[in-house]
Amino acid sequence: MSNLINVFPQRPAAGRAESPLYHADLASLAGKGPANPGVTLCELSLLGHLVLRGDAGDSQFVSAVEQVLGLRLPQPLQLVSAGERSAQWLAPDEWLLIVAGGTEFELEQELRAALSGQHVSLVNVSGGQTLLELRGPKVPELLMKSTSYDVHPDNFPVGKAVGSHFAKSQLFIRHSAEDTWQLVVRRSFADYIWLWLQDASAEYGLAIAAH
Repeated sequence: MSNLINVFPQRPAAGRAESPLYHADLASLAGKGPANPGVTLCELSLLGHLVLRGDAGDSQFVSAVEQVLGLRLPQPLQLVSAGERSAQWLAPDEWLLIVAGGTEFELEQELRAALSGQHVSLVNVSGGQTLLELRGPKVPELLMKSTSYDVHPDNFPVGKAVGSHFAKSQLFIRHSAEDTWQLVVRRSFADYIWLWLQDASAEYGLAIAAH
């Protein structure tokens, strides 16, 4: 049986795709915040999100994935990235792959072809979540008031990613660069997280950056 069965593009035609925060019209807010914000937020919208499951102990599986993806599969609680691609460890046999918008279908096809005959799962969840990027000197303080997870640099260095409670919801927190944090937010929580971030960052000054 072909490993390509039931694989088809899920991205709507140009002009119809809407991110989970489409209605907030963040683009119209870009550049209207304080001059020296403590927190700058940018929605990295409409990226390709794929959830891959397979045997991390199978060298053939790992090699095939890394060759197609161009990244090594991360170890527990790790995030690896290069350019517009990233791979995040979710569980012992599960990873989140995020790629440039519009390239996820091609990547899915390539992975299925490379993994043909192996026991794997690959699901396109692009429409079900979004990525919020936070920069600025007050982002750690914002995170401290939002989650019980210890985000001190000694415990949460660059390249770490965890799933945790955030306010009264759940999401993934990623420390993607020295001054940059990312939140992987489910569509159903997007409105709530956006409202929470506005309120929680009010004392620091919040600015919106265009993607």
